[in-house]
Amino acid sequence: MLLPFPYRSVVPAAVALLAIPGTVVATGDAQAAAGRARLGNAADVSRTTWNGPAFTMNGDGAVVPASAARAIDAIRGNTGTLDVVVLAGSVPASGSETPECDTVMTLTGVNSCTTWTLTATADGNNTQANADIRNAEFVYFAGGNQCRYTAWKGTALEASVESVIAKGGGSGGSAGHHINSPIVYDACRGSVTSSEALADPYDPSITFTTGMFSWPHYTGVVNDSHFVTRDRMGRTMAFVARALKNGLTADGTAWGVGVEEGGGSLFLDKNGLATQYGADAYVVLGDHAPEQAAAGSRLTFSNYKIWRLAPGTTFDFKNRPTCGYYRRSVTNGVTDADLYGGTPETNCEPTGGSALSESEPNDSRATADDATALALPAILGGSMKSSSDADYFKITLASGRRAAVQCSVPSAYDADLYLLDPAGATLERSVNDGAGADEALAFTRTEPGNGTYYIDVEAYARSGATPYSCALTAS
Repeated sequence: MLLPFPYRSVVPAAVALLAIPGTVVATGDAQAAAGRARLGNAADVSRTTWNGPAFTMNGDGAVVPASAARAIDAIRGNTGTLDVVVLAGSVPASGSETPECDTVMTLTGVNSCTTWTLTATADGNNTQANADIRNAEFVYFAGGNQCRYTAWKGTALEASVESVIAKGGGSGGSAGHHINSPIVYDACRGSVTSSEALADPYDPSITFTTGMFSWPHYTGVVNDSHFVTRDRMGRTMAFVARALKNGLTADGTAWGVGVEEGGGSLFLDKNGLATQYGADAYVVLGDHAPEQAAAGSRLTFSNYKIWRLAPGTTFDFKNRPTCGYYRRSVTNGVTDADLYGGTPETNCEPTGGSALSESEPNDSRATADDATALALPAILGGSMKSSSDADYFKITLASGRRAAVQCSVPSAYDADLYLLDPAGATLERSVNDGAGADEALAFTRTEPGNGTYYIDVEAYARSGATPYSCALTAS
């Protein structure tokens, strides 16, 4: 069967393939050209109760037999058989036209495996493809180009895939791994390297799709693939920083999940417990706003928390751990050494310094939040709840001491920064234009004794619940 479709690179699975009776057909309807190839039984399984969801998230495009078998067994409750659909945006560059299904059909408990090659946005509304998907219990996104997959957002295919997850499961590898996180690095403007992303986290090649798929217990995540071989830790760090800066997550944290190629596969059960197969995976947490993340500027972000998941290791995404990580930082686009290995911390106290979150009302000097007792460096946090909101923080400064304030402002609003004297007069200000523009100022007290001052973070335009973060230091 020859189809005029783009090609995808496929890493062959290291399994002995069985000769499976089946049919391979090409189909095209008035909606869009599409290719269909079915292996196994022509009739779908008829069963009303399943035990999903279960997922396999792979570092390259190949199906990993061990994790796939575990997912299939979990969904079918180790009894009966199920149907699998593979979704691809292009045909393989060489070899079998159905490499994923070739592997799937060697596994116990599989009734059929159907590959759909869909190369246009309109193919997401292909009637027969959506019928096959909805009748399946496991849907696997092949490797290739995740931008093709994000183009199906809002089509019937999106809802069809969600209906499969509600009863069964799925996921994918490489590009198929990317599409299965709630924040998708879509690569629609080309791929970005770690060095490029660290040099400018707003590089034009870094674009995201959100609001497509969101699976249970997997919130706040951006996936990455081919992780160690292609040295993608740095760009995942940049993705996490962007997610925080742009308010793409709801709770002020963002998580990267990078899976290595060559058999790396993260199996995720219905309770959110993940088990790693084949090759390493990494979970990267950013739990504060970046110190510097702006267009044209090098990334600065302190103390990413990183968990290395060796084969056999588990990670609880429902109740995410608060220890067992190692830390790495990025300073002016330069990462710490040894990004892919570190000694896990077992006594996980917060990084030095202290923090203070605003408590309303704090819109004046009289109601300012008291930061005078904080150990420095400290983080001051809040949000602009209205376009006229102002947050005041009270500090003290000794003679000869210099206070510096650096505020990371989310893209939801434009906020300005002021330092006021006890009478409310402005001593220093930072009023950079534009939503998401960071602010910074510094002031040295020259008078004798101690003095009281007020940090004032004011909304200039727009508002939002996404938090800002101001680093306060003294020297």
